[in-house]
Amino acid sequence: MNAPFKLDPKLLDVAPDATADVCLETLLKSIERNRFLPEPDPEKVFVGDGNYRAIGTEYLGHYVRIGGLKTTDRVLDIGCGIGRMAVPLTQYLDETASYEGIDPVNEGIEWCVQNVSRIYPNFRFCRLDVAHELYNPGGAVKGSEIVLPFRDAKFDFVTMISVATHLPLEEIAAYAREVSRLLAPGGKLFLTAFLVSEGDPGRAEARLQFQPGEAVGSWIADPAAPLGAIGFDMPLIPGVLEEAGLRIDLVSLGHWRGMESAHYQDVIIAVKPETSA
Repeated sequence: MNAPFKLDPKLLDVAPDATADVCLETLLKSIERNRFLPEPDPEKVFVGDGNYRAIGTEYLGHYVRIGGLKTTDRVLDIGCGIGRMAVPLTQYLDETASYEGIDPVNEGIEWCVQNVSRIYPNFRFCRLDVAHELYNPGGAVKGSEIVLPFRDAKFDFVTMISVATHLPLEEIAAYAREVSRLLAPGGKLFLTAFLVSEGDPGRAEARLQFQPGEAVGSWIADPAAPLGAIGFDMPLIPGVLEEAGLRIDLVSLGHWRGMESAHYQDVIIAVKPETSA
């Protein structure tokens, strides 16, 4: 077993580069204004608060600026929901790229198939019947035993937005092992999480007031629904990613904790090494 992960302060990016590529910025603005892009009825959006189009467009910018997403990448979106990230990606990925979205909520997958795949055939979606106490309590597969239905090294870029914020650590570790298997050498994982460090739970300005969870190193916002928003001590999630064979490339802290940042949740970029160590 590898030594426990110790966060290198040099990996922390608390002030992401604000220099925006002019072409990307133009694209992002056009996506937000484009009234012809598909968008679900607001009452059907189950993927969190906030403006559906604006949040998806924001994350496309993060994918490119922080994650280095290329227009030709083969993308896997774990927890694709009702297409909030997929819709903006249709305007960025070219016809040689591919996108696969998976999620346990059937209503979201059906909407994406009907409204996204029908127009963009290189965007595909499938339901993953994985158990989750909030989103799919009757799921057939335990999250800790997950095996994703794709061949090895199929993807260049894997995204997990607001997935690790709703999973216990052992399930995050199971996904990390699958991501490591599915990424091509040099491929990247873009993952968001709540990485809790000393002083964070007590910040008066923090938007989430965490308290210790039952599992060692875990933090929860609501004891009545522990997986509604769950965080972990700063080293734990990077540690399970490294244990799965990924290299931590960047940790960018989010503004949930009351600091200035371009994004709400914390962002981790992890890379599949080109060669085995």
